[in-house]
Amino acid sequence: MNSVIYKKIPNCDQSLVKRAEKCGVADLHEALGPITGRLSLMSPKMSPIVQGLRVAGQAITAYNFSGDNMMMHCALRLAKEGQMLVTSNGGTFHGAQWGEMATLNAQRKKLAGVIVDGNIRDSDAIRTLTFPIWSTWISPSHAEKKGPGAVNIPIICDGVLIEPGDIIVADGDGVITIPLSLLSKAVENAEKYADREHEWRPKLTSSEDLYELAKIDLAVKKVGVEEKNICWNEEVSSSSAE
Repeated sequence: MNSVIYKKIPNCDQSLVKRAEKCGVADLHEALGPITGRLSLMSPKMSPIVQGLRVAGQAITAYNFSGDNMMMHCALRLAKEGQMLVTSNGGTFHGAQWGEMATLNAQRKKLAGVIVDGNIRDSDAIRTLTFPIWSTWISPSHAEKKGPGAVNIPIICDGVLIEPGDIIVADGDGVITIPLSLLSKAVENAEKYADREHEWRPKLTSSEDLYELAKIDLAVKKVGVEEKNICWNEEVSSSSAE
């Protein structure tokens, strides 16, 4: 495949994106189910440069050759207000893909945030700007601008498949991607999780216990966990004596 830039991404109902942002990553992860939820969640290596931020937006993707960031700049030029720029060089720490000047440009364009599978530089300056950025590495390693690469093609970002236009949600817990075809259902389910926990809060601060509220007691019975009213070493001692 030759270097290529696709200028458009699929359309999306932006009201759903706003609802997804309010849900947060943890609830959306649960809402996608045990398989899709796990496949859609980036690893703990993908961490926020500034804590306490939560953002969501459609993905503008950039694939950069290791040691190069030319396609990140091309994607940044195309990215529009409210979108998430997702850039990857395969996850290496060769060639910083993002820095302070790119952050200032992204702020001016009112991007929702940036996800970097690879390294960023100027982290101290970026923190003062409080712009939402998540990355797997921090390093000032020099980046070339020679390519090859591509913009708005499916990419792998920290082990997760991201297609252009997918919804990226990021907060203090991590980063997750939601395919457009699953967005409506994921948001509905996540809102139910959030509503349930809203109902639990006053109960947990009064008299009820999480063990019953979350039905852990039923789960324990279902899998046949044995409860013994002794210390573990009493059983060991008894077995040794026989």
